Parts: sequence; structure tokens; C-alpha cells
Amino acid sequence: MKDLNKPTGRPDSVVSFEDVTFEYGVTKPILEEANFNIRRGSKITVMGQNGAGKSTIFALITGDLKPEAGRVNIFTGLSIAHSRQVIPRDEMDLTVHQFFEKCFASKVYDIDPRIDNVLEVVNLKGHEKVHERIVKSFSGGQQARLLLASALIQDPDLLLLDEPTNNLDKAGIEHLTQFLKNYQKTVVVISHDAAFLNSFTDGVLYLDIYTRKVEQYVGDYFDVVEQIELRREKENSKNARLAKEIQENKDKANFFANKGGQMRMVAKRMREKAAEMEEEKVDVRREDKTIRPFTIPEQESVRGEVVNFTSVTVLVPSKKLGIHKPSNKRVKISLKRGEHLLLKGPNGIGKSTLLESIANGKAVGARIADGVKVGYYRQDFSNLDFEKTVYESLISVMAKHDEEKMRSVAAGFLINPDIMRTKIGSLSEGQKGLVAFARLVLEAPGLLILDEPTNHINFRHLPVIAKALHDYKGAMILVSHVPDFVSQIRIDDTLDLEK
Repeated sequence: MKDLNKPTGRPDSVVSFEDVTFEYGVTKPILEEANFNIRRGSKITVMGQNGAGKSTIFALITGDLKPEAGRVNIFTGLSIAHSRQVIPRDEMDLTVHQFFEKCFASKVYDIDPRIDNVLEVVNLKGHEKVHERIVKSFSGGQQARLLLASALIQDPDLLLLDEPTNNLDKAGIEHLTQFLKNYQKTVVVISHDAAFLNSFTDGVLYLDIYTRKVEQYVGDYFDVVEQIELRREKENSKNARLAKEIQENKDKANFFANKGGQMRMVAKRMREKAAEMEEEKVDVRREDKTIRPFTIPEQESVRGEVVNFTSVTVLVPSKKLGIHKPSNKRVKISLKRGEHLLLKGPNGIGKSTLLESIANGKAVGARIADGVKVGYYRQDFSNLDFEKTVYESLISVMAKHDEEKMRSVAAGFLINPDIMRTKIGSLSEGQKGLVAFARLVLEAPGLLILDEPTNHINFRHLPVIAKALHDYKGAMILVSHVPDFVSQIRIDDTLDLEK
């Protein structure tokens, strides 16, 4: 790596990209001669469409990936810690102690008190046996806090956070926000939580999925979003003006060409001028388009009551067992066709476990009516076969094989032919989310179960998704920690597991 202390580097930079080009094979280019600097002590957000390569930028900074061309310059001696989006499957069976040990290249002899301190920072207060607890026994929100803690325990000069608010409840997000405001070192964050980002961001790196360049903006998050939108409007206006002038010149050229004689020379100049204006047209940032408005069809054969609850199982802390102990609570809820239920509760109370058991038909105290087809959006996408291609995954859920309809639905979720040929496991988390929604459209379920459907999804898509859920005419059970998203959806009943 190049030493930024040398005269050619910027003295206030900890990371810089110089004409960096990277691709996953010739069919999947990500960056093309990208340039940007990350200033010491700054709080930077990385923006871009799902699948644009935001996480790839992190991997290039950590050295897990190497550029095809150009240079990634890291300040000499800079320590970097990366909080990943999800815990790798091969780490799920580790104890908490082992999980944190893997964060260091060499053995750390005083790691236990450091684990205690960092768990306190992420508001994951445990019991006396937390160090021996298996990682997979934690809820999705608690695993998100473990991921964050695994980066913080290293006390890095540069903290890379990839979707850190996913699965976090309100208290967890508030705790993280305050920590980042007080953090004196450099932070770079990938997130789609606009309110969270605006609370600490002072700059944005914008990755354009079509030009594969990185644009750098200064200002808070909302300021930058406004700047980008104004620029897009300006580009559209310029193109509209040029298109009008081009057409006028073509019309005049055709008129003069029919006159013959010297008028043909005038017509030629008109055509040349039209061609020059075509060259002036700018490529408007096309990735700013959202997914198309969509409808999730309901299972038409379903009538009356869809699911009935007489009890639910919640998890309560148990110091004696060193785990969360299941506790059965009596409830009385009947969910009919067209009714939407919001399931609430803090991280660790068992929301995801309950949804999974309902989807699998194994929930104690919950009975789904016979013949009801369940559409299940799982927050970790583990109900998708990661070895299947997107094409195989989508076509497999259709009651009637209709490739034309499947491709039309997929296109609405920005799933192009290249993505269609890609294995699910090779997609970004955001792209997996869009595939999961496309599957729900093709399934036409009678009961829709959604576990944190905003995770990883580009914020531009969320109003479209909220509208589709609001209009869904089947029965629905929703878990979401994003109040603004929930406020856009019709909710007929709420079950608060904490109460």
C-alpha cells in the first residue's frame, strides 16, 4: 500500500482510492477508475443502489479484495475494523468468547473484561454465563449488536459499519447513534436508515451503478440527498431542452433538404448540429429509479378466519439457565382475510422465533386454517436456497409455469437477465430482499408473514413496498422496528409481546 505520509498523498486522509477499477469477472464490473478520499475523523455514508458494490468498497479498504487497476492507499499503521451485515454461518456455533477471540490476529489475554465492556456499549446486557452462550441462540437483533461489538472491541482508527441498524430495536438504534456521535475516530457507514444517518453524517460517497464512479459530497445526509436530486433534475432538464432543439434542427434539415440546391448544405449543417447536441446529452443517474409499484395477489380461495391465536411463546431472561427461557402467554386474536397484525417487542423477546414457527405450522397456540398458502419473508433469507439461481428460485414458487409473467415481475424489482442467472448466495443482501418480494408476488399467499422487510432495502424502494403491503387483501403479520415504514401500512391489530 502507498504511504499517505509521502508528499503525493493528502495529509488529512486515512484512505484514498486512485483510479480504482474492480470487477467480479468480465460480466460484473463494479468500479471504473474510482477516486475519493476519506478524511481523518470524518463520519461518512456510502450510498448506492442495491448491488452497486457498496460492500465491495469495504472489502477493498480492508484488503479482502484487490483492485484490477489503480491504487487503494491506506495511511501507514491505520487499524481497521469491519462490522459485517450478517454473522457467517460457520461462526453461528461459536460461543460468545470464541466469537470475539476471532476478531484478533493474535491471542488477547485480557479479553473477558473487554467483552464485558463492549457488550455494555452496544446495550446487550447479559447474565453471568453470557461468554459461554452460543451465538445462534441470540435473536436477529442481538446478533446485530454482536456484529457491532465485534468491530468496536478492536478500538480501530477506522470503523466500517455495514447496515448496523438492521434488526435493531428503537433502544438499540438510539444507543448506537449516541456512540457514533461521541466516537472520535473515523467512521464509514453503509445504511438505508435515513434518520439514523442524518444524525451523524458529514459527507457521502455516492456509488453510481451505471457509470461505476464514486461521487463525493460534503454535508449532512439530507443535504446530500437534496443535492443529488437537484442534480438529477438539472440533468433531466438539460436533456429535455436538448431533445427539443435536436428535433427542431432535424425538422428544419428535412425541410431544407427537400428544397434542393444550396439548401441541401444548410440541411447538412442542421444535421451536424443535431448530432453535436446528441453528444451533449448527459447520462442521468438511472439507478435513482425505484422498483415499480406492485401488488401482492391474495389467495382467492381463502375466506373468513385465516389464523387464530390462543397463546404465544415469548423469551424471558433466565440467569439460572444462562439463556432466555420460553414462557407461554395466553392471548385471544383472530386474524381474518384482509386483516393486518403488527407484532411488537424488544430484541430478544422471540418475535422471529414466533414468526418462523407460525410459518412452519408448529407454533403452540396458533392455528392456520386448512388450505392457506403462507408467504414468508424471513429477515436472514435462510428460507431461500442459496445454491439456486434467481431464475430457479422465482419459477419454483409459481403454481403455473409462466416464464413471461415471471420475467415481467422480476424486471419490476430491477432483476435484469444477468441477475437472473446469478446464484442467490452471490447476491447482495439488498438484492436478496428484492428477490424475496418478487417471490411473494408470484406465490399469491393467503397469509403474508414479514420479518423486518426493510432490512438491506434501498430507502427509495420503501414507500413502494409499504404501499403494496398497505393494499394487500390477504391476512398479514408484520414485524418491523421502523416506525415511519409501519405508519404507511394499514394495521388492524397490534400484539405487543412485551406487555
